[in-house]
Amino acid sequence: MRLRNKPWAVKLVGEHPESVLDRPDPASKIDWSKRFTDISRPLEIEVGSGKGRFITTLAEQHPEKNFVAVELQITAAGIILRTKLEKKLDNLQILCADAANLDSFFSPHSAETIYLNFSDPWPKSRHEKRRLTYKTFLAKYQAILAQHGHLEFKTDNAGLYAYSVLSMNNFGMHFDFVSIDLHHENEEIVTRNIETEYEHKFAAKGNPIYALHADFGVK
Repeated sequence: MRLRNKPWAVKLVGEHPESVLDRPDPASKIDWSKRFTDISRPLEIEVGSGKGRFITTLAEQHPEKNFVAVELQITAAGIILRTKLEKKLDNLQILCADAANLDSFFSPHSAETIYLNFSDPWPKSRHEKRRLTYKTFLAKYQAILAQHGHLEFKTDNAGLYAYSVLSMNNFGMHFDFVSIDLHHENEEIVTRNIETEYEHKFAAKGNPIYALHADFGVK
């Protein structure tokens, strides 16, 4: 869902280039070692971060890791940035860019985990290539993830979930965890789960949340 433009968010992003990469040129490699205080920490990436509830909570809970929130909308990036500054999250960077260029911004096999949370389902068949679990996107994730890295996916959309399972299976991925009702799994899984804004909204209505964890096997 597109957010209404908020002038304060655009202004805030412009004031903090040390925290937000605003639509960088895909041809220019990003030197992440200059953007994190400790580049030796494992790297995790969320593609499509929305207002950032998930990625900022994760960064706060895991100071021993580095995180990148990838979000195309500048207003959403500003909202994430506000939370980052309030919580003083030096292990979180924001990349305001199109996910189609994701593999241009990260070195091969540099990330431990990629998160896809409540991505746009693009339900019309003619838009299949825009889905973040389409094979061309899976190839980008495979290039970025380390040998034992994995992909975590959540959605409330049954059609997108079924499509994603099939797409990943056809790509040769291995499934470590699948759920068609995440919020009613065992207590350990439910407690460990970090909700996104959309997830909280949909679950409160009684909608099931679909989830999976998968990897690409040995590279």
